[in-house]
Amino acid sequence: MKSTFVRLAFSVAAATALVGPTIPGRAQAPQPAAAPAPTVSWPVFSGYKRYSGNCQVCHGTDALGGTFAPNLTESLKRLDHDQFLEIVVNGKTEGTLTMPSFGADPNVMCYIEDIYTYLKARADGGVGRGRPDPQPTKPADVAAAETACMGI
Repeated sequence: MKSTFVRLAFSVAAATALVGPTIPGRAQAPQPAAAPAPTVSWPVFSGYKRYSGNCQVCHGTDALGGTFAPNLTESLKRLDHDQFLEIVVNGKTEGTLTMPSFGADPNVMCYIEDIYTYLKARADGGVGRGRPDPQPTKPADVAAAETACMGI
Protein backbone atom coordinates (compact mmCIF):
# COMPACT_ATOMS: atom_id res chain seq x y z
CA MET A 1 0.00 0.00 0.00
CA LYS A 2 2.78 2.40 0.93
CA SER A 3 4.65 1.71 -2.31
CA THR A 4 1.48 2.43 -4.34
CA PHE A 5 1.11 5.77 -2.55
CA VAL A 6 4.76 6.63 -3.17
CA ARG A 7 4.46 5.75 -6.88
CA LEU A 8 1.27 7.84 -7.14
CA ALA A 9 2.87 10.80 -5.39
CA PHE A 10 5.94 10.51 -7.63
CA SER A 11 3.74 10.35 -10.75
CA VAL A 12 1.83 13.50 -9.70
CA ALA A 13 5.07 15.31 -8.92
CA ALA A 14 6.61 14.29 -12.23
CA ALA A 15 3.52 15.36 -14.17
CA THR A 16 3.43 18.70 -12.34
CA ALA A 17 7.09 19.26 -13.17
CA LEU A 18 6.47 18.60 -16.84
CA VAL A 19 3.32 20.67 -17.28
CA GLY A 20 3.46 22.89 -14.26
CA PRO A 21 0.71 23.35 -11.71
CA THR A 22 -2.44 25.21 -12.64
CA ILE A 23 -2.00 28.55 -10.96
CA PRO A 24 -4.26 31.51 -11.76
CA GLY A 25 -2.39 34.07 -13.85
CA ARG A 26 0.32 31.61 -14.90
CA ALA A 27 0.71 30.71 -18.57
CA GLN A 28 -0.54 27.26 -19.39
CA ALA A 29 0.92 24.74 -21.78
CA PRO A 30 0.22 25.64 -25.42
CA GLN A 31 -3.01 24.28 -26.85
CA PRO A 32 -3.20 22.66 -30.27
CA ALA A 33 -3.50 25.26 -33.01
CA ALA A 34 -6.85 25.79 -34.66
CA ALA A 35 -7.21 24.60 -38.23
CA PRO A 36 -5.50 27.06 -40.54
CA ALA A 37 -7.69 29.52 -42.38
CA PRO A 38 -8.18 28.89 -46.08
CA THR A 39 -5.44 30.50 -48.13
CA VAL A 40 -7.67 31.18 -51.13
CA SER A 41 -11.22 32.31 -51.73
CA TRP A 42 -14.00 29.95 -52.74
CA PRO A 43 -13.93 31.11 -56.42
CA VAL A 44 -10.19 30.41 -56.68
CA PHE A 45 -10.54 26.97 -55.09
CA SER A 46 -13.59 26.12 -57.21
CA GLY A 47 -11.75 27.35 -60.31
CA TYR A 48 -8.82 25.09 -59.45
CA LYS A 49 -11.14 22.08 -59.13
CA ARG A 50 -12.98 22.87 -62.38
CA TYR A 51 -9.76 23.60 -64.26
CA SER A 52 -8.34 20.28 -63.04
CA GLY A 53 -11.42 18.40 -64.19
CA ASN A 54 -11.95 20.07 -67.55
CA CYS A 55 -8.89 21.93 -68.78
CA GLN A 56 -5.72 20.36 -67.47
CA VAL A 57 -5.87 17.43 -69.88
CA CYS A 58 -4.80 19.86 -72.62
CA HIS A 59 -3.35 22.86 -70.79
CA GLY A 60 -1.35 20.82 -68.29
CA THR A 61 -1.09 20.64 -64.54
CA ASP A 62 -1.15 24.07 -62.90
CA ALA A 63 -2.03 25.67 -66.29
CA LEU A 64 1.58 25.51 -67.43
CA GLY A 65 0.78 24.25 -70.91
CA GLY A 66 0.97 20.94 -72.67
CA THR A 67 2.19 19.53 -75.94
CA PHE A 68 -0.83 20.87 -77.82
CA ALA A 69 -2.18 23.73 -75.70
CA PRO A 70 -0.60 26.94 -74.44
CA ASN A 71 0.57 27.88 -70.96
CA LEU A 72 -2.43 29.75 -69.53
CA THR A 73 -0.38 31.48 -66.83
CA GLU A 74 1.25 33.35 -69.72
CA SER A 75 -1.91 33.71 -71.84
CA LEU A 76 -3.84 35.33 -68.99
CA LYS A 77 -1.18 38.04 -68.78
CA ARG A 78 -2.24 39.14 -72.30
CA LEU A 79 -5.92 38.21 -72.50
CA ASP A 80 -8.57 40.27 -70.76
CA HIS A 81 -11.74 38.76 -69.28
CA ASP A 82 -13.83 39.16 -72.44
CA GLN A 83 -11.15 37.67 -74.69
CA PHE A 84 -10.85 34.68 -72.36
CA LEU A 85 -14.63 34.14 -72.42
CA GLU A 86 -14.73 34.45 -76.21
CA ILE A 87 -12.13 31.70 -76.64
CA VAL A 88 -13.70 29.34 -74.10
CA VAL A 89 -17.25 29.82 -75.37
CA ASN A 90 -16.52 29.75 -79.11
CA GLY A 91 -13.19 27.95 -79.38
CA LYS A 92 -10.17 29.08 -81.38
CA THR A 93 -7.88 27.77 -84.08
CA GLU A 94 -4.36 29.10 -84.36
CA GLY A 95 -2.07 27.32 -86.80
CA THR A 96 -2.26 23.62 -86.02
CA LEU A 97 -3.70 24.19 -82.53
CA THR A 98 -7.44 24.07 -81.93
CA MET A 99 -9.28 24.95 -78.76
CA PRO A 100 -12.76 23.39 -78.91
CA SER A 101 -15.87 25.34 -77.97
CA PHE A 102 -17.13 24.79 -74.43
CA GLY A 103 -20.10 27.16 -74.74
CA ALA A 104 -22.65 24.35 -74.39
CA ASP A 105 -20.82 22.46 -71.63
CA PRO A 106 -22.37 23.21 -68.21
CA ASN A 107 -19.36 21.63 -66.47
CA VAL A 108 -17.35 24.54 -67.84
CA MET A 109 -19.87 27.32 -68.33
CA CYS A 110 -21.47 27.09 -64.87
CA TYR A 111 -17.99 27.67 -63.41
CA ILE A 112 -16.39 29.88 -66.06
CA GLU A 113 -15.96 32.83 -63.70
CA ASP A 114 -14.29 30.60 -61.09
CA ILE A 115 -11.99 29.12 -63.75
CA TYR A 116 -11.06 32.62 -64.91
CA THR A 117 -10.46 33.74 -61.31
CA TYR A 118 -8.16 30.78 -60.65
CA LEU A 119 -6.22 31.23 -63.90
CA LYS A 120 -5.87 34.97 -63.37
CA ALA A 121 -4.57 34.35 -59.85
CA ARG A 122 -2.04 31.84 -61.27
CA ALA A 123 -0.99 34.33 -63.97
CA ASP A 124 -0.59 37.17 -61.46
CA GLY A 125 1.39 35.01 -59.01
CA GLY A 126 -1.32 35.12 -56.35
CA VAL A 127 -1.72 31.33 -56.30
CA GLY A 128 1.12 28.86 -56.52
CA ARG A 129 1.28 25.43 -58.05
CA GLY A 130 -0.73 22.52 -56.70
CA ARG A 131 -4.00 22.17 -54.83
CA PRO A 132 -4.81 25.14 -52.62
CA ASP A 133 -5.25 23.89 -49.07
CA PRO A 134 -7.11 23.94 -46.79
CA GLN A 135 -10.33 23.93 -48.74
CA PRO A 136 -12.62 26.89 -48.08
CA THR A 137 -16.28 26.20 -47.35
CA LYS A 138 -18.69 26.61 -50.25
CA PRO A 139 -21.05 29.53 -49.51
CA ALA A 140 -24.78 28.68 -49.50
CA ASP A 141 -25.58 31.20 -52.25
CA VAL A 142 -22.91 29.62 -54.46
CA ALA A 143 -24.38 26.16 -53.86
CA ALA A 144 -27.84 27.43 -54.84
CA ALA A 145 -26.52 29.10 -58.01
CA GLU A 146 -24.60 25.94 -58.91
CA THR A 147 -27.73 23.81 -58.53
CA ALA A 148 -29.73 26.20 -60.70
CA CYS A 149 -27.07 26.38 -63.41
CA MET A 150 -26.54 22.62 -63.57
CA GLY A 151 -30.32 22.04 -63.65
CA ILE A 152 -30.22 19.76 -60.66
